[in-house]
Amino acid sequence: MEKHEIILEDCPHCRGTGVMMHEGNWNVEVECLDCGAHTVYVEYETEEEKEAAERQVAQLWNMGKVIKIDPGE
Repeated sequence: MEKHEIILEDCPHCRGTGVMMHEGNWNVEVECLDCGAHTVYVEYETEEEKEAAERQVAQLWNMGKVIKIDPGE
């Protein structure tokens, strides 16, 4: 299976830099380095599921589907 480059747009909340974050090699999310906005976590078990999960969170990020909690909320 050929691996495709994943492009992340700027943060939909603050226009900061989004990065793909893996936790414990079982889930992935995209998170903004500036404001902390992030997508949901998507779990995976195999390499194929990992690639699909990465594409899924990138798509959510690029569509603006992020979680952002502002101070006081």
